Order: sequence, then structure tokens, then C-alpha cells
Amino acid sequence: MPAKPTGTTTRRADAQRSIAAIVDAATECLSRDPAASTSEIAKVAGVGRVTLYGHFPSRTDLIDAVFVRAIEGGEAALGQVDLTGDPRAAMSRLIESSWHLVDRFRSLLVAAQDALPPGRIRELHADPMERVERLIERGRKEGVFRTDLPTSWLVGTMHSVMHGAADEINAGRLSPDHAAEYITATVLAAFTPPGEPVPGVQR
Repeated sequence: MPAKPTGTTTRRADAQRSIAAIVDAATECLSRDPAASTSEIAKVAGVGRVTLYGHFPSRTDLIDAVFVRAIEGGEAALGQVDLTGDPRAAMSRLIESSWHLVDRFRSLLVAAQDALPPGRIRELHADPMERVERLIERGRKEGVFRTDLPTSWLVGTMHSVMHGAADEINAGRLSPDHAAEYITATVLAAFTPPGEPVPGVQR
């Protein structure tokens, strides 16, 4: 016969359900309003503020947990992108897929940038950026990406352009429908070896 759940097991399961509900509610609220309060999040989660703060001692801790989950979900999606073949075409596909994720979580990014130290945001982006780094290195070896600048600088350039596009949309100066195209054109131009023709957007 299966073991009967103990009081400790039941409490742990209840805690996990509360945590999941709080993170779900925070994702929903912060996606609508990056400045959403913990009171609003607790109300949507169906828990009291005491329960929320019992799991997340501060709003910063909660935003960190939400951003971690968003990054992990994004990693699963980006892992499906075909990065074989021409590195420029592969980069275009990766940018397009990455942008869909950035656009989806634009408000969460604003909340994270307001609440978390820059170093923590860079740390959470480490895995996505490593994928970009590997693709850039392959493009450099194949002679289609520039080698006169460090790979880390090129990775940072793509990261900055992507997040800059999110800021432009939030400011009403860029349409989300055009963002992936603009990002791709800008990044490919930045990555092209000096003196070489800049390629058109490829997919």
C-alpha cells in the first residue's frame, strides 16, 4: 500500500501550490503593469500578504522568481531553433524566436530592470547568451562574422539591440510588428566583417 501522506508532506505540497499560484499571479500582474504591488499579486493569487511574504520576503525576491521562470521557459523554446547551415540565416532565426520571447515578457523585463541589479539580470541571461556566443564563434570561423571585435562585445551588442527594441516599443516609437526585422538588420550589419556587403534579412 502507498505510504500515507504525513503532515509534513501535506504542508510541503500546500506550500508548493501557494508558491506556484503566487508566481503565476505575479507573472500575470507584472505583464499588465510592471509596477504591480504585492497586495494586488496576493489578491490575484488568492492568498494573504502574510503568506506571500512567507514565501517571498520581498517584492524583489518575487520578481526574481518570476524572471527565472520566464527565462527557463524561453530556454526551452530557443532550444528548438534550427541553428544549422549559414550562420547568418541561423542568427536571423534565433533573433526572430528570441524577439517573440522578449516581446511577450516586455513588461516583466521592465519590472526586472527596476528591481534587480544589472549583474543578476546578466547572470539570468547567461544560458541564452551562451547560445548566441556559440553561433557567433561558428560564423567567425566560417568568415561571415567579423573577427576584429571580441565575441563578448558582439553578444552584448545583440543583447542591447534586443532590449533597446523593447524600450522603443514601450515608449511608443516602434511597432512590435517591425521589431524582429529591425533587430535582425541591425545585428547582421554589426556582425558583418568590415568591407563586406551587409546581407539582407535571411530566415
